[in-house]
Amino acid sequence: QVQLVESGGGLVQPGGSLRLSCAASVSIYAMGWYRQAPGKQRELVAGIISGGSTRYADSVKGRFTISRDNAKNTVYLQMNSLKPEDTAVYYCNGDPRGGVLFPWGQGTQVTVSS
Repeated sequence: QVQLVESGGGLVQPGGSLRLSCAASVSIYAMGWYRQAPGKQRELVAGIISGGSTRYADSVKGRFTISRDNAKNTVYLQMNSLKPEDTAVYYCNGDPRGGVLFPWGQGTQVTVSS
């Protein structure tokens, strides 16, 4: 069974930065970062395929950067200029372009607050 382990969340002030990591137990062609805020549906915020093509939700364009290390089966999310509305539990999973979703991990909490 594929396992996804997210890490790197925490409490940060508005305007601050965090870097999230997601370690997968296998190589996955298309990976994405999702987030779920209290009372809201989970949403895809960024995706990357093996060759490096990326996409972003409009709400994070220019502030978040997704990257991957294929040798380590790890995907990263660099988050800059964080806003209170970025507060959510962040998860990684397959990007819909790959057509596959895996069991969800526990996620990592990101809280943006002064």
